[in-house]
Order: sequence, then C-alpha cells, then structure tokens
Amino acid sequence: MDTILQHGLTGISLGGAYALIAIGYTLVYGILRLINFAHGDIFMMAGYFMIFAFANFPWYIAIILVLIATVILGVAIEKAAYSPLRNAPRMSVMISAIGVSYLLQNLATYLFTALPMSYPEIPGLKKILIIGNLTASLVTFITPIVTIVLSAGLIILINNTKIGMSMRAVSRDYEAAQLMGIKLNTTISFTFAVGSLLAAIGSILYFTDRMMVFPFSGSLPGLKCFVAAVLGGIGSIPGAVIGGFILGIGETILIACGQSTFSDAFTFVLLIIILLFRPTGIFGEKVIDKV
Repeated sequence: MDTILQHGLTGISLGGAYALIAIGYTLVYGILRLINFAHGDIFMMAGYFMIFAFANFPWYIAIILVLIATVILGVAIEKAAYSPLRNAPRMSVMISAIGVSYLLQNLATYLFTALPMSYPEIPGLKKILIIGNLTASLVTFITPIVTIVLSAGLIILINNTKIGMSMRAVSRDYEAAQLMGIKLNTTISFTFAVGSLLAAIGSILYFTDRMMVFPFSGSLPGLKCFVAAVLGGIGSIPGAVIGGFILGIGETILIACGQSTFSDAFTFVLLIIILLFRPTGIFGEKVIDKV
C-alpha cells in the first residue's frame, strides 16, 4: 500500500506540471482555435532562463526574472508569428507555429549547445520530507497544490473580471467581439502572457525534479501536454488539469511496473483512444452542425 501511495504521489506531482503546461495549449486554442506547437519550447526556454538568471542573481530575483522573460517571449512570439496571420487560413498559422517551435529549438542549440545543462537547485524545493511512510521532496508535495490553486485562480479571473469577459467573448466570436469594442490584440496578447506564465511556473516545478535542460527537453513534454489538453477537452481549463493528472499518474504507474519503455507510448495510445471514442475529450462540448 505504501508503495502505491508513493508512486501515486509522484504521478500526481508530474501530472501537476503537465497540467500547468496543458492550460497554455487550451487557453490559446479556446481563443484562436490554434494549436501553439511552440508552447513546449517556451517551457524549455524558461528552463534556460532560470539557469542563467540563477547564476547572476539571488534565487528569489531569478524566479521573478524568469517569469517576466518567459511572458515577454510568449507575447513576442504572438506579435511576430501569429498576429500578422490573423486573417490567414488556419493552416498557415499552424505552419507558422511549427516553424517557431523549430526556430526556438535551433536557437537554443546555437546559443547553449546541444549538451544538457544542470538546472539550479532552488533552496528548499529539494528538501526531503517524510510524512508517515511517504518520502519525497518538497516540490513533489507542493506541485499539485500550486496547480490547483493557479487553475482555480485562472477560472475566477476568466469568470469574474473584465479581461476574462473579453476572453470569453473572443473565444465565441472574435469578429463580433471586436465590433462590440473589445480590444482583440490586447485580449490575445494577455492570453499568451498567461499561458507563458504558467509554462514558466511549470518549468520550475518540472526541471527541479529532473535537473537537466537541453534544446529538445520541451518537445516530448509539450506533446504530452497537448495530449492532456485534448484528453480533458481542449478549450476547457478543468479538462486540461484532469488530463495532465491522468497522464502523469498513468506514466508513473507504467514506470513503477517496470514498463518504462512504454511510458511515452502510453500517452499517444491514449490520444488515439480518446479521438476514436470521444473526440471532444472528457469535458469537451459536442459541436452541433447547423444546416
């Protein structure tokens, strides 16, 4: 029983990090109907930002700088690569997103080399805690709590603030929202800023446990988080959170059973199954085609 709880805790922690990144995918898709394939690489760049910020500033200032730099990067990508294609066919925007993803990967390889770099140890987060028969680092315990608190805060923001109302209006019909006086570019930029901020927080929680950053370290987690968003119902914040936890727990169970070879394949098998039997995801709404 203790072993099951131990692995369950690890899975929930991993799922929490996945959930924070998945929310970025679901937010952008909800507003623009765009899969931001560069989102996983923004998460990777946040890891590099922390390495260099930590080397030059106290840890508490480094964290703030990383959050700010990641938000700036996300908004800059939206302005440079997506905003000029606002009225272009959806396929053009998707190709642009894939191009930005490869650009960030190659830029990281050029600037930082392809060799893995050690992620800094933030004071306290790697402290080992013992609760009953459970033993884990502090970051393992706090990751699901941070995820749930941030997700709840984001839901409150979307449902109870003016900018949240704008986001909901744009997600329904951005042309009509624009005609009603909503500042479309501001709303979209804010959405990318929030998604990038969550990716930066997710990167801190994820890399603190895994300790290594390299130019392609965002590719597979990014794909898994996209699957988490689809699993939960892309466009749904609670769905992204639930999807992240399902993937994290499922992956950890496979590793605990000695099937680590199949832990990555599990994600994509799950994607195929959900697309076959419930394409809209767990919390997705059925789309009714009107004739």
